[in-house]
Amino acid sequence: MALTLWALLEAGLLVVNAICILHEQRFLSRVGWGVSDQTRGFGGEQPGVKAQILNIIHSTRTVMRIPLIFVNSVVIVWKLILG
Repeated sequence: MALTLWALLEAGLLVVNAICILHEQRFLSRVGWGVSDQTRGFGGEQPGVKAQILNIIHSTRTVMRIPLIFVNSVVIVWKLILG
């Protein structure tokens, strides 16, 4: 399989799907990455890498929930028609 733009888009879609299905109580809290584990507020210090990754996960889940339904449906139909 060649490295094409379509393959890169599919890989990106799979990564976003994987981020969106992470369950906070089942998986993230178990490894110490729950939302309650990070401190929020207007502190003077910069958030660490862990807090930034948790923020990206939470933001991705919030923003991409509805568009992922549409994009996944299009990709499924595309794969069924063209293989």
